[in-house]
Amino acid sequence: MSVDGSGTRPAGRGAKDPAGPPGTPAEQVAAAAEDASRHVAAVVEDVVNRWSVAVLRRRGWVPRAQVNRGYGASVDVPAPHAPGWVRVFGRVLMGRPETPYRAWVRSRGWRSFITAQVAHAPLLIEVGGCTYRVHADRTGLVDVVLQVDLPPGRHPVRMTPEGGETGVGEVLVVGAATGAGLVSDIDDTVMVTWLPRPFIAAWNTFVRQETARAEVPGMPELYTEFLTANPGAFVVYLSTGAWNTAPFLRRFLRRHGYPTGPLLLTDWGPTNTGWFRSGRVHKISTLRRLHQELPHLRWLLVGDDGQHDPEIYSAFSREEPDAVQAVLLRELSPAEQVLSRGLAPPESDGGAGAVPVLHGGDGHRLAERLRAVGLLPTAPRD
Repeated sequence: MSVDGSGTRPAGRGAKDPAGPPGTPAEQVAAAAEDASRHVAAVVEDVVNRWSVAVLRRRGWVPRAQVNRGYGASVDVPAPHAPGWVRVFGRVLMGRPETPYRAWVRSRGWRSFITAQVAHAPLLIEVGGCTYRVHADRTGLVDVVLQVDLPPGRHPVRMTPEGGETGVGEVLVVGAATGAGLVSDIDDTVMVTWLPRPFIAAWNTFVRQETARAEVPGMPELYTEFLTANPGAFVVYLSTGAWNTAPFLRRFLRRHGYPTGPLLLTDWGPTNTGWFRSGRVHKISTLRRLHQELPHLRWLLVGDDGQHDPEIYSAFSREEPDAVQAVLLRELSPAEQVLSRGLAPPESDGGAGAVPVLHGGDGHRLAERLRAVGLLPTAPRD
C-alpha cells in the first residue's frame, strides 16, 4: 500500500515537500513571505548546508536515514489524530556508502555534530505493511504522524531516502489498557552531566564517550520499580538536547538499565526566528502534546531542581491536574546548585496544586517518597 505523505495527517515536520515551488499563487506568496522573514542565521545555515551536501555528493556520498524511536496509539485510544496512528522521527544525513550502518550511527562526541543534513529530502517510510511518501524539513529532520492500524507494542520502521540508504528503527504503540506514563528529563536527572558549567558541559558533549558518563544513583532502579508497579507503562525521555546526541543517549540509557522509550529532543542550530530554540517552550509544548495525543495516561513527571523543571512541571500540573500522578525532582547538591544558578535564589515553582511534588537527592530517596504517598508498593522488610 502506498500513500502520499500529503494525504496523511502530519504533526510538525515532514509531510509536505517545500523543496519545489508551491502549487497555487496563494501558496507561492506565503512561501515567499516566509523566506523573507527568516532569520539571517537560518539563511546562512541553509547556504552552508547546501554547499556541504553538493560537495559530498560529488565525492560519492549518499543520503542515509537515521531512524529515532517513535510512538503511537492503537485505534481504541481517543486522540486528535485519526484512530490508529504513529509518530515517526528520523534524520536524513550524508554518509559514506561503504561505512556500515551501525558504525555510522555510533559517531561519538563532536563527530555527531559535524553533519550534512539533506534539506527537504524525499523519502519513503514503511511501517505496519504500509508505505508513506514524506519529506524532511530544511534541517533534514523528519517528524510526521501517519495513520496506521497497529496493536499495542513495538513495531519496526524502515526509512529510505530517494537515491540513498535505508535506516531502521521502531515505534512503540500505546493501547487503551495502558494507564500510566513516565516523562523523564535526562541531564542531571538520569545522567550526571554538570550541564550548567559551560566548559565541562562542552567536554561531556563533544569529547567524552557514554562509557565515561555516570547515571544518577538509584534512578534506573526507581524506573524499573515504577514499571513493575505499572505494567506496560509508557516511558518517554524529554530533553532540550539536540537530535545529534540521540544515538549516544540511547546507548547510555541501555547500558545503565533504563527502560526503553522514545527520546523527544530538539533541533540543533538556528531557527527561522532566532539563533537558538527555547528549551522551556519545547518542554511545555511537548507535555501538552503528549496529553492531547494520549489523554488516558496519568503521568509521573521526573526532573531536577537545577533549571526550569520545577516551574514547567508545576505549570503543567496546574493545567491538567487529573493527568499527573506526581512530580519528582532530584535535588542537586549545593555545589551543583551554585554552578547551575550562580548565587541567585532558586526559582519558585509556584506549587502544583493537588499534585504531590516530591524531592530527593537520588533515585533511592525519590522511591521512598513515592512509597510514602502510595504510588509505589511498600518495600518488604528484611
